[in-house]
Amino acid sequence: MCPGVDALLEQARAGLRRLTPHETVEAVRGGALLIDTRTEAQRREEGELPGAIVIDRTVLEWRLDPASEWRIPEATGYDREVIVVCREGYSSSLAAASLQTLGLRQATDMVGGVQGWREPAADVRPPADVRY
Repeated sequence: MCPGVDALLEQARAGLRRLTPHETVEAVRGGALLIDTRTEAQRREEGELPGAIVIDRTVLEWRLDPASEWRIPEATGYDREVIVVCREGYSSSLAAASLQTLGLRQATDMVGGVQGWREPAADVRPPADVRY
């Protein structure tokens, strides 16, 4: 029997110290990378996250792996703190777990995604730093 997506999500989150929106703001102030994996349509509808780098989920690992020739300049080492954010905080957990498997030990995600951010941060706006 296959364990299903709920079990996969539970397993992914077991290895993460997920951050609240307030903790995320503080981590970004301290130098963490905030990575927004939402689609263009979602960002247009919900707004942009200040300080976030937008990376499509399909290329996330290549852009953040410090050993990848396709990495972004901010992917400076495997000890870099990376916080992944999606719309509601589900796919970001899976993405963060994947980044940890890749060797980014401090990869995590934000509880509630952008929907959770909107209340305490109240600062979603353009423009985005989109990386493909």
